[in-house]
Amino acid sequence: MDPLDLCCFIMLRLGLHFGTIGLDCLAFLFLPVARGSILLRLIDIPFEQATRYHVWLGHLTMLLFTLHGLLYAIAWTIEGHILDEMFQWVDLGVSHFPGVISLAAGLLMWMTSLHPVRKKKFELFFYTHQLYVIFIVFLALHVGHFLFCVSAGGIFLFILDRFLRFCQSRKTVDIISIKCLPCGTVELMLSKPTNLRYNALSFIFLQVRELSWLQWHPFSVSSSPLDGKYHLSVLIKVIGKWTEELRGNILNSSGADLHLRPQTKITASIEGPYGHELPYHLMYKNLILVAGGVGISPFLAILSDILHRTREGKPCLPQNILIVWAVKRSNELPLLSTNDMELICPFFLDKLNLEIHIFVTQESQPPLEEGQVQEATNSSPPVSNNCSMSVLVGTGNNIWSGLYVISSTLGFVILLYLLDTFYINSYDISPWWYKGLLLLICMLASVFIFGGVVVGLWHLWERQNVAREACKDDRIMVEKMQHNEIVAHTDSCQQNLASSIKTYYGSRPDFKDIFGDISEKWGCVDVGVIVCGPPSLQTSVAKEIKSQNIKRQRHHPIFHFNSHSFDL
Repeated sequence: MDPLDLCCFIMLRLGLHFGTIGLDCLAFLFLPVARGSILLRLIDIPFEQATRYHVWLGHLTMLLFTLHGLLYAIAWTIEGHILDEMFQWVDLGVSHFPGVISLAAGLLMWMTSLHPVRKKKFELFFYTHQLYVIFIVFLALHVGHFLFCVSAGGIFLFILDRFLRFCQSRKTVDIISIKCLPCGTVELMLSKPTNLRYNALSFIFLQVRELSWLQWHPFSVSSSPLDGKYHLSVLIKVIGKWTEELRGNILNSSGADLHLRPQTKITASIEGPYGHELPYHLMYKNLILVAGGVGISPFLAILSDILHRTREGKPCLPQNILIVWAVKRSNELPLLSTNDMELICPFFLDKLNLEIHIFVTQESQPPLEEGQVQEATNSSPPVSNNCSMSVLVGTGNNIWSGLYVISSTLGFVILLYLLDTFYINSYDISPWWYKGLLLLICMLASVFIFGGVVVGLWHLWERQNVAREACKDDRIMVEKMQHNEIVAHTDSCQQNLASSIKTYYGSRPDFKDIFGDISEKWGCVDVGVIVCGPPSLQTSVAKEIKSQNIKRQRHHPIFHFNSHSFDL
């Protein structure tokens, strides 16, 4: 064999193997981003952690597909007929032209998902990622029905999740109240049904239609499930274009910064809540919560959850709690007052050993106006009393979720059998690309038709439960009044917590000293450490915990590191 022909043969064979391995990786690529998947809930992997696997698999898959296409392109160039091969579309075998389109869409998604681009141009990353539809459709046309089956399982589970999330997100949600804090952070209180399950470490995806119909942004829940049956709260810090536009839509831009428009118009939709099935913060008797900036949000929910359980006598293991909070400026400190601990659980300091260490890193001393309370501005948009978030996804009902998956799968098998018996065999359909397209259509149709019936019944069941639970039409207004009372009641909390709160100006947390002091004070116990903040903060805490555990003495505690953050 001619050396040039041998080289082309080797490259074509390598390209084929890279493409086959890429299909194997693609089978798992979509599983981690199925946010409400019952599979993730069964193995208790929260979505924010599963996303990392999607990122790693995405890089590996696109590297393999790029090598696959590149080796074929080089071999065809050497053979002298690259254009003929690239635009080839055949009935029997693999069609090249759909593969070129699929690879082009994949490369656009891959390049814009790299960390520097995603961080600086999030909207570019978000919108180009919608090309996954073109990527999948033309991949099915490229490889045909037989090879597409290798990846079809993971894609089918993603379609199941995507349709369920679509059904949930079509419902608008009432905003019970809006509060703008002096630091610029916005607190939204959202309406929810009584049977919506979540825990203090959950998060939601929020869409505001006045800003964008496509963008969904994740926010940690700042309220405990025990705070109220009909509401859920989130804290939103203004750190980007979308959040700036949200605050601008709330505030009156022509007046002072903290004057709200009389008729605030925000149309919100929610996906979620997502997160751990079990509240793992209740597994530790001793807790250290390390937060950076608005990362205090989930810890406010944890603290509220523990206080409610302590007051109501529910099972609650944590007894020693240390909160380490690093902020840039002192105007962020009012975030800690969004929950009135004294009102939730009077005399809680007699039952809990609570310490709060606050580090203000960019101010060397307290501001001159310290001691003057900067009031937050509240707004109460009109509510319709029946627009609360849906329970279709998130930590929802596993029985209904299972019925949805089973009915859609059975529907897929039935449609595939009918299609094969009465159309493909009867009319002698042979093109690979056409069979691949039909397989994809069967997957979609089974979810929309068979799964849609279960979703409809699930929705009716949800409405009946909400109607059964509702005793008064003005229940949301009652909670709103209670919430306003909580916001107004701050003096007693500040007085009783004064001895527990230590504020340090012009310094950063020294985790070596902090964990060393805890080691001597708490003794030989298990300590759960939960960190929510930037990667540098998580890395510092993780390194110190590793160091403490390696050199620990017999009478020192064992630290268990847990990361709670979201990096899409």
